[in-house]
Amino acid sequence: MMSQKLRVTVWNEFRHEKENEKVRAAYPDGIHQAIGEGISGEVEVSYATLDEPEHGLTEERLQNTDVLIWWGHKAHGEVQDEIVKRVQNRVLQGMGLIVLHSGHFSKVFKALMGTSCDLKWREADEKERIWVVSPGHPIVEGIGEYIDLEAEEMYGEHFDIPQPDELIMVSWFEGGEIFRSGCTFSRGQGKIFYFRPGHETYRTYYNEQVRRVISNAVHWAAPTTREYPKYGNHKPLEVIKAKG
Repeated sequence: MMSQKLRVTVWNEFRHEKENEKVRAAYPDGIHQAIGEGISGEVEVSYATLDEPEHGLTEERLQNTDVLIWWGHKAHGEVQDEIVKRVQNRVLQGMGLIVLHSGHFSKVFKALMGTSCDLKWREADEKERIWVVSPGHPIVEGIGEYIDLEAEEMYGEHFDIPQPDELIMVSWFEGGEIFRSGCTFSRGQGKIFYFRPGHETYRTYYNEQVRRVISNAVHWAAPTTREYPKYGNHKPLEVIKAKG
C-alpha cells in the first residue's frame, strides 16, 4: 500500500557536475536536484547517486520508492549488475521508472528493453522542437502542441528500442533529424517512461514545460495497490475429474 505522498527517488551519476566546470555552472547543486525541485504535487523526493554505497539504491530504499527517476551518462559501466537486477525486479513488482536523456544507454534501461537502445547523436547547440503526438495522454497535460528548446544535443533515429506501448512525443532537430522522444512501456506491473531531453551542459531541467512533463510522468507511473501475483505451482480452483 502506498503512503499518502508519492515517494520519488531521483538517481544521478553526479560525476559531470564534479568534473566539468560548464556542467557545474549549469547545475551547481547537481542535475538530480534540478529534476527533483521541478516535481509538483503530493510527493516526497529523495536523492541517490552513483558513488554512495550500493549506489544509494539499497533494498530498503527501493522498497520505499514508488517512482524512480534515472539520469546517467559517462559511468553506465560502473553500475553494479546486482543493483541493476534489484531495480529491474522492483519495476516488475510495480515501481514506476522514468529514464531521462542518456539514461537510454544505462544497464537498467537496456535490461528492461532487451535491445541495444542505441541511436545517432550530435552536439551542435541546435534547436529541438518536441511535438506532442498524443495530446490526450496525461503525461502531456498542460503542454501545448510542442516544446521548443533553443539548444540541445541531437538524438536521431533509428532508436533501437522495442515498439513503445504509446508514443507521446516526437522531436525534430535543426539539422533535420527526428526522434521518438517520449515513449511508454509496461514491464510486469511497472510503468516506464523514456523522455529524451536533458544534456548535461544545457539548463533543460529548469524549463517549466520539461518539468511539467516529468512531473506528470511521475504521477502517471505511480504503482497501483493491486496485490503482486503469485507464481509457481498452483492448486486447482475446481475439482479435477479423473480421466479414463
